[in-house]
This record gives sequence, structure tokens and C-alpha cells, in this order.
Amino acid sequence: MKKLVPTAEMTLGPFFPREFAQGMNDLTHLDGRPAEGEVIEITGRVTQLDGKPLDNLVLEIWQGDAQGRYDNPDFLGWGRAATDSDGVYSFRTIRPGGRAPSINMLLLYSGLMRQLQTVMYFEPGDHSPKLVAKKEGPSRYRFDIRLRGEDETPFFDD
Repeated sequence: MKKLVPTAEMTLGPFFPREFAQGMNDLTHLDGRPAEGEVIEITGRVTQLDGKPLDNLVLEIWQGDAQGRYDNPDFLGWGRAATDSDGVYSFRTIRPGGRAPSINMLLLYSGLMRQLQTVMYFEPGDHSPKLVAKKEGPSRYRFDIRLRGEDETPFFDD
């Protein structure tokens, strides 16, 4: 039996089963109890340089509670979602408080050489406009992520 050897042409892992992120994109309840604060929905689309959507990309978020605290035992502050075939993801969470309300994001995808980290802000300030969520209605925000190109989302260096 011939053994196949990986080459540089092959896609790198990890490879996530679709179920990996199911049910983890709602941060509004912990142990059946509702979290305090304004419930919001965040949606967006993740695309490559050519605008092609990334299917089954995993996004993990972590954030402070409605007061901006990360140590609230009644609010987990962490969630996970996967993109669909159109590159769309969705989270239900509490709008974070604090001086610069934000949500941290980690992107994992087969073929990426490293995990990508960025942050989404709610209001303009000294932040790049590419890092500010667009309000689409009451309690609804959109944050699209572009992996490369002219409109590339800024990512943190290692």
C-alpha cells in the first residue's frame, strides 16, 4: 500500500466538523438565566481577497459584560460561531460597556497558517473605520471581515 505524504500544495488543518460551533453563538443566557444588559445581534460576512466567502470558518469572541467587566460570574463573555456557505456568521450577545465597548475576535480556518485576531468596536473614535461595526437597526450590528486586499480587516501581529 502506497503511503501519501503531505506536500505544500495540500490545505493545512485544523478541520472543524460543522457541529463544532453549533449552539455556542448565544451569550445572552448562562445556565438558563438571562444576562443583564442590552441584547444585540452581530452578523457579518467573512471573505477572501477575491470576495469569495469562507465556508465553515470558526469565529470565537470574548468580551466584557454590560459594565465592561470580564470577571462577571453571571456572564460567560465567550462564544463561538461558524460561517455558512455564504460566509455569514451570527452572534446574540449583550452590548459590552466600558470606555471603548468592543468585542475581541479570533478566526480559525483550515488553510490559515496562523489564527487571526481582531477587535470590533461599536463607536468611531481613534479606531480604524474597518474595525467599527455598522448599526443596521435597533440592537443589530454588522461587522464584515476581509482576510486580504485593499479592504483587509486589521489583524493583530503575533
